[in-house]
Amino acid sequence: MRLGTLVKPLLVVTLLAGGMAHAAPSARQVLAASPIDDIVARYPAMISQGIREGMKQSGQVPPMVAETLVHIVSSSFRAGDIERRIIADLDENLSDAQLEAVRDWYETPVARKVAEAEIAASAPDSWQQLRAQAPALNEGYQGTERARMFDRFDRASRATESAVDTSIAVQLGMATAMAALSTDSVHYQQIRQRIEGQRSMLRGMMEQQVYDGYLYTYRNISNQELGLYLDFLESDAGSAFSRVVTNSIQQAITEPVESVGKQMSRFLNPESPGGQ
Repeated sequence: MRLGTLVKPLLVVTLLAGGMAHAAPSARQVLAASPIDDIVARYPAMISQGIREGMKQSGQVPPMVAETLVHIVSSSFRAGDIERRIIADLDENLSDAQLEAVRDWYETPVARKVAEAEIAASAPDSWQQLRAQAPALNEGYQGTERARMFDRFDRASRATESAVDTSIAVQLGMATAMAALSTDSVHYQQIRQRIEGQRSMLRGMMEQQVYDGYLYTYRNISNQELGLYLDFLESDAGSAFSRVVTNSIQQAITEPVESVGKQMSRFLNPESPGGQ
């Protein structure tokens, strides 16, 4: 299940009418003028497809059960809910000055170029292209400045860290549902301990996926332009914005998955009072 999540930037915040006093944009205005809503709109389909592929690869779930699971997942994620959460969290955690600084960055030509690259990389058909080009990209960038910039990018964006946490939460939710298929008495804490025990291995896998995505997404962005983007991500406003948006999306994804696990457990084992 590929759920590595990169932080998505904003484009241009709508300018106030000419002659009016300049004011900091609201979180809603920032989101409305950004590509975030376009990318978030793809999340339900991406997660459902990831779960469908994961069920198919495991071969442990009957097709009817797998499709029921995908249907429950699809109906549990709403892009509008995720957007509202992001807006509320930005309003609560970012100051007017930080929102204004974020807006100022995303009005620059470099920010627009980076945003366009990230929007394009989030398209459903880009995943096939990424997987196909990953080996050549890894070989071509080996030992280069672009490869060395990855650690800085990963720290600033918290991409691998967020991907690992989200993947573990999703696996836990799905494992809770799958436990209902087993005749063994498997408790929630046992499932959690087993999945958490795989964190180190999972981090290595996710870091490679994030690196592949980094090389693919920014392949047409120069090192100088990428450096300016990293400067923003490391700034006070950029760091706060990145942290809040990433956490908001992560929580908006993982919380419904926990509910999905319980729903599936009741569906597969209706006599079980708690499904755990």
